[in-house]
Amino acid sequence: MTGNNGAGSPAGTDAMQEMAKRHLMLHFTDMSAFNEYDMTIIERGEGVYVYDRQGNRLIDGLSGLYCTSLGHSYGDEVGEVAHEQLKRLPFSSNWTVAHPPSIELAARIADLAPDGMNRVFFTSGGSESVESAWKMAVQWQQARGEPRRRKVIARKNAYHGVTMGALSFTGIPVCRTPFDPLGIPAVHVSNTGAYRHPEGHDEAAHCAALLAEIEQTIEFEDASTIAMMIAEPVQNAGGCFTPPAGYWQGLREICDRHGILLCSDEVICAYGRIGEWFGGQRFGFVPDLVTFAKGLTAAHFSMGGVLMHDRVAEPFLDGTTDYNNGLTFGGHPVGCAVALKSLEIMERDGVLENVRANEPAVDRALNGLRDIPIVGDVRGMGYFWAIELVRDQQTREPFSGSDAERLMSDVLSTALYERGLICRLDDRADPIVQIAPPLVSEPELFTEIAGILREGFEIAADHVGETITTG
Repeated sequence: MTGNNGAGSPAGTDAMQEMAKRHLMLHFTDMSAFNEYDMTIIERGEGVYVYDRQGNRLIDGLSGLYCTSLGHSYGDEVGEVAHEQLKRLPFSSNWTVAHPPSIELAARIADLAPDGMNRVFFTSGGSESVESAWKMAVQWQQARGEPRRRKVIARKNAYHGVTMGALSFTGIPVCRTPFDPLGIPAVHVSNTGAYRHPEGHDEAAHCAALLAEIEQTIEFEDASTIAMMIAEPVQNAGGCFTPPAGYWQGLREICDRHGILLCSDEVICAYGRIGEWFGGQRFGFVPDLVTFAKGLTAAHFSMGGVLMHDRVAEPFLDGTTDYNNGLTFGGHPVGCAVALKSLEIMERDGVLENVRANEPAVDRALNGLRDIPIVGDVRGMGYFWAIELVRDQQTREPFSGSDAERLMSDVLSTALYERGLICRLDDRADPIVQIAPPLVSEPELFTEIAGILREGFEIAADHVGETITTG
């Protein structure tokens, strides 16, 4: 089970519900649940809250899907620029031609980016960005006379998208298995989770072990066949895995030494989620490629892209080769105008500064839950956090299988939703609860979130105790 928590009421006769159940296929959702229960329908938003069709106010504790960075109260301001752009030029592609909004946005992104990253290719979203990065890496390697380099190194439990190319890099078996064999050769190494790693108690040893595994993988696979390594600055799936000190510097050195392009997948982490415009600025590294989406427009428009270093762009600019890739709606003029306004608002209103200033308060609020018996680990940074739930704090025994599903779906999902919190409950790896509210949230919201989580976790802990007693 995965996704935003929601608690449907017993099925009724509402016309909107009937239409939804008859015609709409939800994403990553067990649709059979709606034979018995109504679908949660979110009708409007205001600030850091959304309201369902019954009028219940809910904390947008996951920023939609890590993307409503500005919350839900900038619609008029953003809508004005969208309206003006629709009147001026509703559409033009970026196929052999350009238009002012895409040019201005590319320049703005380059201005915010790490030194040397000056060129942008626009897409419609995250999965397209990831696949576009791989296509660029392969063609870049071909231009250098290395056509055998097609493989990708990715990480276990990582999510990079579900289109067939991006799915090749996604390291979550339940997402991959139904579609085997996948189209791009990929190999997966350990993620940076410290909680269950044998060396996780020693940051330096943990980092050394992770990098040694990557070296061994490259040796086994043959470096001359590997085009790219892709990783998130803070890994989403599995629960906000942060890197040990020196990890990204180690990746940079390994990739340089073996001629592999380093792609930082920042579909979630870019544009303020971890307190900086880009993840490399938080961890002190410069990648070859950055994939981005979600936060670019604060979810006011569907848009993404690939940011590339000058050395990657070079063979596509000097006549050596062409970048053989294109997307109809990549660089949509309305999306570009919306993105420019969203970035302007973020800078004007000090949104990144808000995240950095409040990170310690978030840390304290969520780590204050560790006294609850089922809370095993709390990890994250910026406004991107996860709480891992365990059966036993001392042994770190996880919940698994049907026990995990019952705990998350039957107990926690209802308890948290009824108390006014939308967050993520995910048991595709070890069960976690994820918190990632809009970047405009104030410390008081995290106090409220922690209070709701405490009540929900205590209910879940009592449920676990009863299960063990009656088991």
